[in-house]
Amino acid sequence: MMIETQEMRDRLTNIFERNEWLLSLFGRAESLSPHPYYIGAGCLVQTVWNELTGRPPMYGVSDIDIVYFDDADLGYEAENGVVERGKRLFAELPFPVDIKNQARVHLWYPERFGVGLAPYPSLEAAIDSWPTTASSLGARKEAHGSWRIYAPFGLEDLFRLTVRPNKTLVTESAYYAKADKWKSKWPELAVIPW
Repeated sequence: MMIETQEMRDRLTNIFERNEWLLSLFGRAESLSPHPYYIGAGCLVQTVWNELTGRPPMYGVSDIDIVYFDDADLGYEAENGVVERGKRLFAELPFPVDIKNQARVHLWYPERFGVGLAPYPSLEAAIDSWPTTASSLGARKEAHGSWRIYAPFGLEDLFRLTVRPNKTLVTESAYYAKADKWKSKWPELAVIPW
C-alpha cells in the first residue's frame, strides 16, 4: 500500500513554492476557471525528481499538462476555445502547454491509443487512470492561496524515485516506453516491472 503523509504533501508544495516558473504557471492557470482544473503529471513529477537528484528545475520537462472537466459541452469547439485562451496565457513559457477537457477523452482515446474508455465522471477519475502511480498527480493553487493536491496512489513512489505501472488504462508497451524515456533522463529511477 502506498502512503501519503502530510509531511510528503508539505514537501511537495514546498518544492512547488520554490520553483519560480512553476509557481507562475499555477498563478496563471487559475484564470482558466470556472472549470475545475489541475496541472498534472510530467512537469510536476519531473520538477520533484530534479529537486531530489540535484538537476536544474526545468531539466527533462518537455511540456505542461493542464486538465479540466466540463461535461456540459463535449464539443471540440468548446475545448479548443480553452486551448486558444491557454496559448495566449502561457505564450512566453519555454514549453508547450497541453490543455485537455477530461470529460471528452473517451471521444478520441480509442482511435488514438487503441483502448476503449468509458466517459470519466470527474476530473479525479481521469487522474486515477494515468499511466504510473507517481505521475497520477494533479495540483492547483486555490484563489485563497492553499494547495489542492490529488494523488490517488499517494506520494511515496514519487519521492522514492519509483516508476510503477498503474494498469487501469496504460498498455504494457506504453508503460515501458514512458519508463524507458524517463530512465534515460533520470538513471536514478527504479522501474518496477509490469
